[in-house]
Amino acid sequence: MVKDLKSRFIVLDGPDGCGKSTQTAMLADYLTKQGVSVSVFRDPGSTKTGEKIRQILLDAQNHINDRTELLLYMASRAQLWAEGIAPAMKKGDCVLLDRWLSSTCAYQGFAGGIGIEKVVDIAERCLERVWPDLTIILDIDLETAKKRMNRSLDRMEQKTDEYHKKVRQGFLEIGKLGANIVVIDASAALETVNKKIIQTVEDFFKS
Repeated sequence: MVKDLKSRFIVLDGPDGCGKSTQTAMLADYLTKQGVSVSVFRDPGSTKTGEKIRQILLDAQNHINDRTELLLYMASRAQLWAEGIAPAMKKGDCVLLDRWLSSTCAYQGFAGGIGIEKVVDIAERCLERVWPDLTIILDIDLETAKKRMNRSLDRMEQKTDEYHKKVRQGFLEIGKLGANIVVIDASAALETVNKKIIQTVEDFFKS
């Protein structure tokens, strides 16, 4: 596994409340125990510039349209690639990322009406790397997701139920785009979902 995951780029993504941040941390812990050198980042964020952009995007006091959201997310990714992801992969780390382009395809592209193809086109023009080696989408229904988010909601999370239903549909559409995008049912218990993720990673990168 250490050899198979050297310089690999893996993304965990999905609707708000799917558990991706927790599952990213759990996967990182498992891989580290297997001897894999892992670097973990979140999108947007993980750089000084990215964290400032994250604050703008998620502040409930801000009023931002879908196209502005799209461009801010891309700007954060461009910075994260240069400062974090590219250097980590160059030294051989397996990069685990909480969200990436798939999120913008689902949120701004599908739910926001900009279009998934247009989002990908913009990404190809401004990002060094558009798609990771593997994207794992954690699928969850809106009611279950809302029960899990027992906290103050950020600006994106406060959008309407109709919007978030479209987001889920968008992620499922993205799941059809290629063999390197895998959809996993995230409604089960944390450990059950974690085992599915680990199995997916091991099967996908098996030499």
